[in-house]
Amino acid sequence: MSRYPFPVPFGWFQVAWDHELAPGQVLPRYYFARHLVLWRDESGSVHLQDAFCPHLGAHLGHGGSVRGTEIECPFHGWTFDGEGRNTCIPYSERTNAKARIRSYPTVVRNGLIMAWYHPDETVGPQWEIPELAEFNAAEGFSQPVCRRYTVHAAWQELAENGADSAHFRYVHNTEVVPEIEEYRAEGPHAVMRSSQKFPTPRGVVEGRIDVDNWGPGFAFTRFSGIVDTFLMGCNTPIDEDTCELHFTFTVRSLGDDGTTSSVGEAFVNEVHKQVIEDGPIWENKAHLVRPALADTDGPFMKFRKWAAQFYEEGLRDDRLVWEPPPPGTFESTMVPTEATASRKHRGKNSS
Repeated sequence: MSRYPFPVPFGWFQVAWDHELAPGQVLPRYYFARHLVLWRDESGSVHLQDAFCPHLGAHLGHGGSVRGTEIECPFHGWTFDGEGRNTCIPYSERTNAKARIRSYPTVVRNGLIMAWYHPDETVGPQWEIPELAEFNAAEGFSQPVCRRYTVHAAWQELAENGADSAHFRYVHNTEVVPEIEEYRAEGPHAVMRSSQKFPTPRGVVEGRIDVDNWGPGFAFTRFSGIVDTFLMGCNTPIDEDTCELHFTFTVRSLGDDGTTSSVGEAFVNEVHKQVIEDGPIWENKAHLVRPALADTDGPFMKFRKWAAQFYEEGLRDDRLVWEPPPPGTFESTMVPTEATASRKHRGKNSS
């Protein structure tokens, strides 16, 4: 029984960082509830394809090798091009036109390898991923810092955090929470603009948290105030119930490499801490189709309306409460080192 009313969404999703895949390299991947093979040919082009050779089912990501601009099966040496066509059967004078592998559109942008997924392979990309100056400038920004997390929850549960300012106080012990000023969406592009007051030893600093989403798999967040920090957040569905979260950070230069690096590291560590604190909530919460919201809650239902467009098969409607699986179903890696703020508050209230 599925845990959520929504299936795997369609859109652009990160399948690797560019530096993880060298020319001639082959990597197994498992996303979209499918076994995949990611490879870069010797000319530098990147390819993502279904993993199983149509001959006798060998996994091309385990032992497959690149030959020029083609990938060779480790089982019988059949080769396939970047479009998935069989180009050679080494012990036959003929190829097999029916032996075709599904190939997914890919783009290398902002240091990320992005792939387009849609359950209908005839439906190509419907929007583009923007090129971001902050991740393409030769100077003025720190070297990107990367983090990867596996979360036993669907992408929508993670992304819904953006509409939830109140949880920062109770989960992350944040004294001042962001104030959402605007939420709007047009097609695959959704925008949220927030102001944030940052308490410092020298007083309160006015700042901002501004987010742009392009579909379910790519978000760009600008943090400004104390220091300008930029984050690409990419949710990639492993299956309907699990996703891989990729973070890529950079910081605007403060004029000194050492200072910029230390400030950036502190920011990354704080975000990492908050992600781990969110983990037990994400992985153990139920999805409520009709949540009982407070009048001051964020734009949850606007976000859900925007998210619903990315499910080709539509939303299941046979339940109003979608519960997590029984205890012991999976082993979580999202374990906070300390009690979250809500537990601390409960302790204070009970004393």
